[in-house]
Amino acid sequence: MNLSNISWRKLGLNAGVPLVILIALIFVPFYGSWADYGITLFSLFLVYIILAVAWAMFTGSTGYLSLATAAFYGIGFYAAALLYPAEGALVPLFVVVLVGAAVSFVLAFIVGAITLRLKGIYFAMFTLGLVLLMYQVVNYWLISVLGIRGIVVALESNEVIYYYLVGILVVSILVAYFIKRSKWGLALRSIGDNEEAAAHTGVNVTMIKILVFAISAALMGAVGVIVATKTTYVDANTAFNPMISFSPALMAIFGGMGNLYGPAIGATIFTYIQEILQTGSLKNYYMLIFGLILIATILYLPSGMMGLIQNLWNRIKGARRRALTRG
Repeated sequence: MNLSNISWRKLGLNAGVPLVILIALIFVPFYGSWADYGITLFSLFLVYIILAVAWAMFTGSTGYLSLATAAFYGIGFYAAALLYPAEGALVPLFVVVLVGAAVSFVLAFIVGAITLRLKGIYFAMFTLGLVLLMYQVVNYWLISVLGIRGIVVALESNEVIYYYLVGILVVSILVAYFIKRSKWGLALRSIGDNEEAAAHTGVNVTMIKILVFAISAALMGAVGVIVATKTTYVDANTAFNPMISFSPALMAIFGGMGNLYGPAIGATIFTYIQEILQTGSLKNYYMLIFGLILIATILYLPSGMMGLIQNLWNRIKGARRRALTRG
C-alpha cells in the first residue's frame, strides 16, 4: 500500500464528521439514567458495524460474495475460550484480541489462496461451507475428544467491552479508508469491474484479493474475542452461528457499499430494528421482515440507503442550479 498516493488534505477535511461520531460514541452511552442500557445497545451497534464494514471492505469492491464471516468470528470466540478462560486468564485481553485477529488472518489467507480463483456462486458456497466445516470440526473436538460441550470465558465489564469495540471500530474505519484510497483500492475496483482486464494491466489480482480478504477476516476475529467475554459461555452453536455470516452482508447491502458510511448506517438501522422486533410481539417474524427488506433493497435500492441519499442530494443541487440559471 503506497501511502504517498493518499490525499492527506482530503483526509483532514473528511475527519470532522467521524471525529464527532467518535466523541459521541465515547460519551453518549454513559449519559443519564439510561447508561446501562445505552452501553449494551451501543455495544451491539458496534459489533455489527465492524462486521459490516469488514465484510464490505472485501466484497463491496471485488463483488466476491463471502459468507465466511461466522468462521472468522468464531475463531475469535475460541481464542478467548482457550486463552481467557474463567479459571484464570493466561494472557491479557489485548493479547487475546491480537491472537484472534492473527489466527483469523492466517486462516483467511490460506482459504483465499485456495478458493479466490473461484468465482460467483462457487466462492459463496465454499465460504459458507467453511463455516459448517469449522462448526463440525470444533464440535467433534469438544464432545468426542474433550468430552465437553462448551468452555466458560472470563467475564469482562460492559465498559471494558464497549471501549475495546470502539477501538476495533476505529482501526476498521482507518484500514478501510486507507485501502480504499490506496493503489490496493484502485486495484480492487478494477477487479470488481473486469478482473481479466485488471490482470492484463499488470495487477496481481489473486494476491490483492487474498490480502484484503485476510485483513477483513482479522477484524472479524478481533470482534469475536470481545463478544466472547460478554457471552462468557462458548460452544460451537454460538461461535459459528450462520446468521453471523448473513446479517453483516444484509446490513452492508442495505446501507450501500459505495463508501464507508453505507455499511455503518445499514448496520445501525438493522440492529435497532432487530432489537425492537426481538423484544416485541413480532420476535418470531423479524428474520422474515429482514428478508423482505433485503429483497426490496435489491430490487428498488441497488445502491442502498447511501445511494438513495446521494441521488436525492444530486437532484436538489440540480434543481438549485436550474433555479439560479433561470434567475
